[in-house]
Amino acid sequence: MDKDEFLLKRIRELANLSYQRDIVTFTDFLNLNEQNMLASLKLHQMGVDVKLFGGYEHAERQMAAFCPGSLGFSWDYPIDCLKIEPKALRFSEDLGHRDYLGAILNLGVDRSVVGDILIKDKEAWFFCLHKMSDFFIENLIRVRHTTVLVSRVDQAEEIPEPEFEMINGTCASVRLDALIGLAFQTSRSSMVTFIENGLVFVNGKLITSNGYEPKEGDIISVRGKGRFIFDGVSRQTKKGRLGVRLRKYV
Repeated sequence: MDKDEFLLKRIRELANLSYQRDIVTFTDFLNLNEQNMLASLKLHQMGVDVKLFGGYEHAERQMAAFCPGSLGFSWDYPIDCLKIEPKALRFSEDLGHRDYLGAILNLGVDRSVVGDILIKDKEAWFFCLHKMSDFFIENLIRVRHTTVLVSRVDQAEEIPEPEFEMINGTCASVRLDALIGLAFQTSRSSMVTFIENGLVFVNGKLITSNGYEPKEGDIISVRGKGRFIFDGVSRQTKKGRLGVRLRKYV
C-alpha cells in the first residue's frame, strides 16, 4: 500500500468512526494535494460533515475534522500555536522558513504533525498537534546556530498577520497560467508544466487546466513556488489587455 492509498484508507476509517460513535475525529495536518484527495471522497454520503482548519484563517496546511450530522456539543481542533524566539537577540541569525522547518523535522517528527510556519522579524510561529506541544517546547532549542526558546501562544492576537507583496501587471486574459507567470515573474509558458504536473491549487482544489480562470478573491498555490491572492481586474488598456492585482504571500 503506497502513501496515498494509506491516507485514503485512514480518512475513511476516521469518517466511519465519527459516524458510528457519534464523535468528532481528526486527521493530522494535510498538504494541498492531500486536501484535494479528501475532497474527492464525498464523505457527506457517509453521514458526516468535513471541516478544515489550520490554526488561522487561510492556512495552507490544514487539519480535517469529521463531524456526525447529529452532533450536539461544541468542540475544538487539537491544534496549538508555538512561538520560537532567539534566546539572545543580538546573536541571532536571519532565519527563513527552510531553517525553521529543518530544525523541527531534525527532531525526528513527521511533517504531518506540523502545520504552517509564520515568520516576522527574528521570531516565528508554527502550528502543531496539541499532543506534540510539550515535546517541541522541551526539545527545539536551536535553529541553525541560533539558540531559541519555544513557548505556547494562548491568545490569537499574538499570531502575526500574513504579509503580502502587492503585484500589479497586465495580462491578455485572467487565465491561470498568465496569473501565475505574473505572480512569479516568469513566462506563462514556463508555468504550464507546473499546472499539468498537478502542482497548482485554487482554494485547495487541484487544477490541471492552464485555461482555468480564477475568480476574484481566490487563493492560488503553486507547490515549490508559493501562493498569492487574485484581487481582480482593475482596468483595461487601450490595447485590450487587462490590468490585474495580486497579493503574494511573503
